[in-house]
Order: sequence, then structure tokens, then C-alpha cells
Amino acid sequence: MGRAGTGTGGAAVAVAGPLLLLLLLLARSPPAAAGDGRKSDARLVSEQFSQSPQKLAFYSWYGSTRLFRFRVPPDTVLLRWLLQASWGSGPSCTNVEITVYFRYGAPPVINPLGTSFPDNTSVQPSFLVKMLHGNTSINISHPAPGDWFVAAHLPPSSQKIEVKGFIPTCAYVFQPDMLVVRVVEVSILEPDVPLPQTLLHHPSYLKIFVPEYTQKLRLELQGCASNGSLGCPVRLTVGSATLPGNFRKVLTCTGPTQDCRLLLPSPPWGRWLQVTAKSLAGPLVSVVFNAVAALTACRPWSVSFQHLLQNSANQSGNASTGLLPLSPSYQELDRSSGAGDSPFCLRNYPVPREDLDVVSVRFRPLDQVLVQSDMPSVLRLYLNTGMDSGGSLTISLQVNKTAIANNTLVVVCVTAASPFLSFNDSLNCTTAFFQGYPLSLSASSRKATLVIPYPETDNWYLSLQLVCPESPKECEQALVPVETTLYLVPCLNDCGPYGQCLLLRTHSYLYAGCSCKAGWRGWSCTDNSTAQTVAQQKVATLLLTLSNLLFLAPITISVHRSHLVEASVYAYTMFFSTFYHACDQPGEAVLCILNYDTLQYCDFLGSGVSIWVTILCMARLKAALKYVLFLLGTLVFAMSLQMDRRAAWNTMGPCLFAIMVMVTMWVYRCGRRRHCYPTSWQRWIFYLLPGISMATVAITIYTTMMTSDNYYYTHSIWHMLLAGSAAFLLPPREQHTDPWACSQKLPCHYEICKNHREELYTVT
Repeated sequence: MGRAGTGTGGAAVAVAGPLLLLLLLLARSPPAAAGDGRKSDARLVSEQFSQSPQKLAFYSWYGSTRLFRFRVPPDTVLLRWLLQASWGSGPSCTNVEITVYFRYGAPPVINPLGTSFPDNTSVQPSFLVKMLHGNTSINISHPAPGDWFVAAHLPPSSQKIEVKGFIPTCAYVFQPDMLVVRVVEVSILEPDVPLPQTLLHHPSYLKIFVPEYTQKLRLELQGCASNGSLGCPVRLTVGSATLPGNFRKVLTCTGPTQDCRLLLPSPPWGRWLQVTAKSLAGPLVSVVFNAVAALTACRPWSVSFQHLLQNSANQSGNASTGLLPLSPSYQELDRSSGAGDSPFCLRNYPVPREDLDVVSVRFRPLDQVLVQSDMPSVLRLYLNTGMDSGGSLTISLQVNKTAIANNTLVVVCVTAASPFLSFNDSLNCTTAFFQGYPLSLSASSRKATLVIPYPETDNWYLSLQLVCPESPKECEQALVPVETTLYLVPCLNDCGPYGQCLLLRTHSYLYAGCSCKAGWRGWSCTDNSTAQTVAQQKVATLLLTLSNLLFLAPITISVHRSHLVEASVYAYTMFFSTFYHACDQPGEAVLCILNYDTLQYCDFLGSGVSIWVTILCMARLKAALKYVLFLLGTLVFAMSLQMDRRAAWNTMGPCLFAIMVMVTMWVYRCGRRRHCYPTSWQRWIFYLLPGISMATVAITIYTTMMTSDNYYYTHSIWHMLLAGSAAFLLPPREQHTDPWACSQKLPCHYEICKNHREELYTVT
């Protein structure tokens, strides 16, 4: 079978994808136990998920990537990505490298250009693969259930501004397919209840539910024996794989002892935890053991609940409404473990969620956050709606100068899935399966900020505790209030003055990205390594706006030669082109008199109609026919720009039709007069040839030479050449018309559009 990807477009990928997956399923059975590839596991089933192919683009900003979102079902033991890439066979198609990123829970944070991120931004390295023409597969064992994101793009762009549809381009098509193998029979491991297991050919798949407010989880293999002998040749894998980080715990029990245990601090709350036990003794050796799970409950102390008790003793029966509701699993855990008699282990501060807009959330604690040394103060941020991972989570903490002593320290840990509660034992800010983000506040550094772009879809926790490294006794009675500012925004600082925050979409998923201008780069347009100075921005704005003043030349000539409609079109073009480019600039050198989209539309419309009326004016048609074509051409331009504003043929099509009309009229006059038209050689040498040359150079610059770096200069030259060519190409006035005759024609009312002479014999 040939490789998928030798086709010319997305249709080839769409047809070859399901066939390849089917062959892949037939060629490789679900994973069996080590050393036994002959027997398949009946507990495993395979499922396939696919999405429509997308056309890739060369990378210039995050909007250049193509993002795919897949949902991995629970109890999945194997995830296989099949990546398919194809492109055409034309001369413009070359073998380019495609970069593909993977991440669990949120879109991948990428940096192909090597730009800098804003201050206090924490970014994990992305997991990526590079592929060429054809297919590539990626396998992930025991993936975490939930949203997985795949992003792909071509190499960085050349910054060349290409006119859409003018030069043939190559369509690079990319399609990821997902194949999952999941377990349909999973043993439930209940707390403190031994679960007998026997390993022979296939591994054992277990799972245990971790309730909220679980401080520790201990997994233990008891009474382990291999064919009656002592020892425990078992590999225990706990947790699910996530990318780019992977904190799964692997416990290999190969010692002579019968018991083997694993202690997990702060396991993920409110979810099922996968456990896989695999024999290391070979396919013909039986291994038996008892799996035991023990949970240590964490008793929360609710600040708002205590306030209600203090404010209203008579309402003690209803005071529990101020406490965060306990789930049934936690209540069961509380009774079984005796958590009600244990001391408090965390101070819980309720944080309501306030949705402001799309990917925009604000969190405001109900009470002032007080930090002590006896136990951590915990705030929970609800970012588990599935639509919160497309923005940036910003956490800002501050303490007053008089509230914190010189030898005290407020240690902060930001984690997902479960809070960090072991400040007294360690300050590594690591839970069972998550590496947190550490922060600290002190008398010398009273403010701390953390920015997390594209946070994982989960409940996030903010843990704070007071620490005195030199003399712990001084912290026993200390109480430090901490001011918190917690919010989720689409773009940090709205991309600053040199960027624009744009909302992107892939199917029903929304995420945000920054599009930078004026040479600024980076995730939030904060990298000024290639940025323009304010003086350069002002010079660029002046070039793009003042270059339009050259349209005064064709306007003056048109009025002098009684071409009033043409003069009106040139004036319209000059006005809107000037103010469009004044509004199109970033930073300080910007002026918008109308909506940006309106100014851009009017600028494109004026440029096309200017070329249209100039060519038709050169054709020397009868007045009635000329004005009818003027109006119809303007309507066609308005319609085509509404369909696709940047397509080259929206302007070239009508202009080529106008050139055909002009050439037809010139050839007709040459045949009737039996003489070349125009008849004067001075007209050819001093007007037509310079005008045609300027128009040719203008088109060449516009279609082949413009880049993002030289745009200010090349586009200004385009303005001047376009205005200059119109001034040279405008035909002379009619012999019976006096210069500046518009003032004499205006009182004639309808006579201004009526000419009793035969134009065919009166033109020069």
C-alpha cells in the first residue's frame, strides 16, 4: 500500500485515513502481557476518533497554527495518534518540515520564533515531533482522560506579503486521527479493603476514587508471592500520562519482602485514579497479592463558617451553609478514617467565580486571606468548565510593609487538581502528580505575580503558609493578611499597545492569541528585540499617509480637463487611503476617524475604482456608456470586496475587462481612421509610456516586493506610482471644451451630461 500523503489535497487524506487506521487495527492487537503476544485481552476494546483535515500555514503568530481538540474516554490504557500530511505536486510545493505539538488539558504553549515571554510568566517546554511528507504515529500509555490538544504549523514565514490568488501556492494539509484502547472491566479498589489479584498473562487494571480533602494516599501490596515463593515481581503504575509533563508513579516490587507500598501526598481530588499492576515474572509464572489502599483525610477549617458562628449563635443550625458542601465521598471518608477527631489541616477560603466575558473570569475571596504558620490557607479557583484553558491565569499577591516581619516568609504554591499541604516537611511545591509554581512574599519582596498561559482544565489551588526559617517560634502567633488579585483574561494586558488580542476558534472551542505590530513579537507582544522606535513609527505613518497627497496631481488634471467623476474618485481614494493608514498603525502614531474595518473597505474600494475609471476614461467612450460602466464597475467592486477583500482577482478581473474595452475602442478607431491611435507621437512618448511604466512598476512592487519589514516604504511607493500613472494616463480634454470648463457647465443642469458631437471624430 502506498503512503497516504501522496495526494494533492485534503480529500486524499480524508479517504486514506480510515483505511490506514483499519489496517493498523488489524495489524496490531491490543497490548498483552509481557512475553505473551499470542493471547489477546478480552477486556480491551478499540475506538477511533477523527477530525476533518485542515490546511497548514507558515508560522508568524499563534493564529498561524491549526489546533485540534480530542476527548480521551476514561479507562484508556493506550492512545495512538496517527498523523497524516500531504500536499500537491506543483512547482510551488516543496518538502517542508511540519511541527506537531501535543498537550493535555489545554492548548500547547509554543515559541517557534524564540521570542521572550512577559515577566513572571511560567511556561513548560512543549512536547513536539517534526515530520515530513507521509505518516507518523505517536503512542502514549495510560493517558489521562479528558481534553487533549494537537497543534501543527509549517516553518516560520518569510514575512513576505503575498497577494491572495495572484501567485499559485501549495496547500499543505494535515489531519490527526486518534485510536484509543480502553478497558471495559476495571476492578474497584475500596479504601482499607484488600482486593485479591492474580497476575499471569495480562496486567490487572484497578482504579480508586480519591475524595476531596484527601491528604495522603497509600497503596500497598500485601502477601505477595510468585508460585508459592517469596518476593513480589510486580510493577505498579499509578496515575495517568499527561504532556508535556508526566508525573506518573512507578513502583517496582522486586525485593524479597512480601509487602511493597507507595505513598502519594496530595493526590488529585474528586477523580478516579488509575492503577495498573503488571507481572515481571514471565507469562507462565503466577503472581498473587492483595492490593490495599488507605486514605488519610484532611479536615478543612472554613473561614466563612467560623464567621457565621461568631456573628449569629442562634442560627447554628443553618450555619453550615457557609461551609463548602461536602461530597458524599468525603463524608464517607470522614467517617471511615476518623477525620472528625483529627486536627484541622488547612484553612479553607471560599472563592466565588464571576464570569465576565468569553475566557474572562474574576475570583474574589469572600474574606480577607490571613496566613499563619500552623496550617496552610487554601483558595480554590474553578477553571474546570472546559472553556477556561484558552486564556491566561494571572495571580497577584501583596502584603503590607507593616504586616510582615523581616525574618518571616509567606510561602505560596499554585497547583492543579489538589493543593500542596506539606509546607512543614518540604517546600518543593510538588503534589502527587503535579509540579506546582512556587512564590514567596517577604519584607524585602512584598509583591509576587504569576502568569500561566493556557492553564489546564482543572480546579486550581492557591496554598499559602507562614514560615520562619531562622526561628520557627516567632511565627506561632504571627498573622499576615495577604491581598489577592485573581483573574483569567484572554490576553495579558490586552497584548499591550503594539498588539491586538484576537479570539480564535476551532469547532466549538475558543482561545485567544496576540497579533503584534511594529516589529514587536512574543506571546503578549512584549519582545522588543526587533521593534521600531517611536520615531520610526512616526516616519512610517507619515510616509503612508502623506504619499497619498500625490493624488492631488490627477485630481487637478481631471478638473482641468473636465473629468469631474474621475476627480471625485481620486479624491475619495486619497481621503480614505490617508486615514486608513493613519488608523492601521500601532502604538502612539495612530488616528482613527471611523471604524477600522470601514476605513479598510473604503480604501480597497477606492483603489480598485480609481484604476477602473482611469482605464475607461482612456477608452474615450460616449458619455452615457462611460458613466454606466463607471457605476456598474463600482457595484461589482463593492460586491467582490464584500466576498473576499484581499483576493487579487477582485481587482484584476474588472481591470482586465476595462483594458479589453479600451483596446477594442483604440483598434476600432485605428481601423476607421486608417491611422494609429492616439495619433500624436508626443502623446505616446511623454504621457502613455511613462504612465504605463509607472503602473507596471507599481504592480510589480505590490505583488512581489512587499514584506512586513519594508511595507512602509514599498506601499508608499505604490501610492505615489498609482497616483502618478493616473496623472500621466488621463486623456486630454476634448477640443470643444475649454480648460476649467466645469464652472461653465454646472449651470447647464442636464447639459453637463449631454454632448451633441460625435466623439469618435472629435477626440485627439
